Amino acid sequence: MPRSVAVVRVIVVGAGVVGTMHAWHAVNRGHEVVQIERETEARGASLRNFGQIWVSGRAGGQELETALRARELWEEIGARVPALGFRPNGSLTPLRGDLERAVAETAAARPDAAARGYKLLTPGEARALNPALRGEFDAALYCERDAAVEPRTAQLALRAELRKSPRYTFLPGREVRDVVGEHAVRDDHGDTHTGDAVVLATGAWLGGLVRELAGPDLPVRRVRLQMMQTDPLGEPLTTSVADADSFRYYPAYASPALDELNARQPQPATAAEHAMQLLMVQRADGGLTIGDTHEYEHPFAFDTVEDPYEHLTGVVESLLGRPLPPVRRRWAGVYAQCTDPRRVVHRQRVREGVWLVTGPGGRGMTCSPAIAETTANELGW
Repeated sequence: MPRSVAVVRVIVVGAGVVGTMHAWHAVNRGHEVVQIERETEARGASLRNFGQIWVSGRAGGQELETALRARELWEEIGARVPALGFRPNGSLTPLRGDLERAVAETAAARPDAAARGYKLLTPGEARALNPALRGEFDAALYCERDAAVEPRTAQLALRAELRKSPRYTFLPGREVRDVVGEHAVRDDHGDTHTGDAVVLATGAWLGGLVRELAGPDLPVRRVRLQMMQTDPLGEPLTTSVADADSFRYYPAYASPALDELNARQPQPATAAEHAMQLLMVQRADGGLTIGDTHEYEHPFAFDTVEDPYEHLTGVVESLLGRPLPPVRRRWAGVYAQCTDPRRVVHRQRVREGVWLVTGPGGRGMTCSPAIAETTANELGW
């Protein structure tokens, strides 16, 4: 792994998980970091997600390699920062009928299936792993490499650890307005921050300065989602859980078997209208984070709609075999997604010494440690 001999000064703009992981790698390689965030704390997609380290559905090749490397890094960082809530919980996707099973069997026969930890289980084997799944299903696809962290507190925990270093400075409540010459940015307080490298990890903030620097043809789009969280379940949900609709949205499952599933067993109308899948993770307090929907066309709705929540509630209750606990909160979020399927993230030098890193899409929480490591390696930190 390349390392600079000299200490460098890195300016990181953005305190979401991608920006914070860039700060993490730089500090831990012995460098100085100034991290600037326009909010008091990040409030975007880095908090409004499942906290899943989701290896199972990633496309083969670079995307899977990035996710597996990130999984290793999350585990290493989690051992150092227990407040991340890292847990190697794996995931189960319960299956109903021959069509869903055929997609899972095809996935389990992939050349990279062992790297993902795929295994096709009987209902009894699945319930031995996760006894909370008391509903009816015919089989389940297990992915041993999936894991989870606590999304609402992960950045706070990482920052608390970073602040132990005298080489780290966090400047909240400042919006970067301009790039000044090379290697420097100016914020809305009028202060200029100069470093050897500037990383703009701006998440779904794609207007203003980002548009000015990257141009109108930036290959990144914004995606809106809806999610919810319940009161404590009252028992452990020992794995993450997906439903077979997730096969329709993750590239690892693309196959003739999936084509047949789509043709012969289309999604229910509500799920199709909102591009839905079920993903579910238990939080440290026992509640369940449940989602999600996908909205791609601008302008996005400004409100949340109830039909997707009703659909998700029905799917979850059919898998748990019991009523869902009361819903504690509902929310919408927006993330940035690179439109080039060959890229895990959009990484672009927009000025000398200034790099834009954005657009991991739904992979941001999963892949951020490896995305930031790649940036650090490529820039020679």
